[in-house]
Amino acid sequence: MSGYTLAWVAWGAAFAVIEGKALADNRRNDTLSEHVWQIFAVRDRNAPYGQLRRAILVMGMAWLAGHFITGGWV
Repeated sequence: MSGYTLAWVAWGAAFAVIEGKALADNRRNDTLSEHVWQIFAVRDRNAPYGQLRRAILVMGMAWLAGHFITGGWV
Protein backbone atom coordinates (compact mmCIF):
# COMPACT_ATOMS: atom_id res chain seq x y z
CA MET A 1 0.00 0.00 0.00
CA SER A 2 1.45 3.38 -1.01
CA GLY A 3 1.80 6.42 1.19
CA TYR A 4 -0.88 8.16 -0.85
CA THR A 5 -3.31 5.31 -0.25
CA LEU A 6 -2.65 5.51 3.48
CA ALA A 7 -3.10 9.29 3.39
CA TRP A 8 -6.47 9.00 1.60
CA VAL A 9 -7.64 6.34 4.06
CA ALA A 10 -6.59 8.59 6.96
CA TRP A 11 -8.37 11.56 5.32
CA GLY A 12 -11.55 9.46 4.93
CA ALA A 13 -11.36 8.32 8.54
CA ALA A 14 -10.84 11.89 9.77
CA PHE A 15 -13.81 13.03 7.68
CA ALA A 16 -15.98 10.25 9.12
CA VAL A 17 -15.05 11.23 12.69
CA ILE A 18 -15.59 14.97 12.13
CA GLU A 19 -18.87 14.55 10.23
CA GLY A 20 -20.12 11.92 12.70
CA LYS A 21 -19.48 14.24 15.63
CA ALA A 22 -21.18 17.12 13.79
CA LEU A 23 -24.23 14.96 13.04
CA ALA A 24 -24.45 13.75 16.63
CA ASP A 25 -24.47 17.16 18.35
CA ASN A 26 -27.47 18.59 16.40
CA ARG A 27 -26.12 22.15 16.25
CA ARG A 28 -26.58 24.20 13.12
CA ASN A 29 -23.79 24.95 10.65
CA ASP A 30 -21.42 22.22 11.74
CA THR A 31 -21.67 19.55 9.00
CA LEU A 32 -19.85 19.66 5.69
CA SER A 33 -23.15 20.11 3.83
CA GLU A 34 -24.14 23.07 5.97
CA HIS A 35 -20.74 24.70 5.40
CA VAL A 36 -20.99 24.17 1.64
CA TRP A 37 -24.53 25.61 1.62
CA GLN A 38 -23.27 28.66 3.51
CA ILE A 39 -20.12 29.20 1.42
CA PHE A 40 -22.00 28.86 -1.88
CA ALA A 41 -25.11 30.78 -0.72
CA VAL A 42 -27.47 27.88 -1.39
CA ARG A 43 -30.09 29.02 1.12
CA ASP A 44 -29.48 32.79 0.94
CA ARG A 45 -30.78 33.92 -2.44
CA ASN A 46 -29.85 37.56 -1.70
CA ALA A 47 -26.20 36.93 -0.74
CA PRO A 48 -23.51 38.96 -2.50
CA TYR A 49 -22.47 37.10 -5.66
CA GLY A 50 -24.89 34.33 -4.67
CA GLN A 51 -25.80 33.36 -8.21
CA LEU A 52 -22.11 33.20 -9.21
CA ARG A 53 -21.25 31.17 -6.11
CA ARG A 54 -24.03 28.67 -6.85
CA ALA A 55 -22.93 28.43 -10.49
CA ILE A 56 -19.37 27.64 -9.36
CA LEU A 57 -20.73 24.93 -7.06
CA VAL A 58 -22.81 23.36 -9.86
CA MET A 59 -19.88 23.42 -12.30
CA GLY A 60 -17.53 21.93 -9.73
CA MET A 61 -19.96 19.15 -8.83
CA ALA A 62 -20.59 18.41 -12.53
CA TRP A 63 -16.85 18.22 -13.20
CA LEU A 64 -16.30 15.95 -10.18
CA ALA A 65 -19.13 13.60 -11.16
CA GLY A 66 -17.86 13.39 -14.73
CA HIS A 67 -14.31 12.83 -13.53
CA PHE A 68 -15.32 9.92 -11.29
CA ILE A 69 -17.76 8.35 -13.78
CA THR A 70 -15.45 8.40 -16.79
CA GLY A 71 -12.24 7.53 -14.99
CA GLY A 72 -10.43 10.80 -15.59
CA TRP A 73 -12.39 12.97 -17.99
CA VAL A 74 -10.94 16.51 -18.07
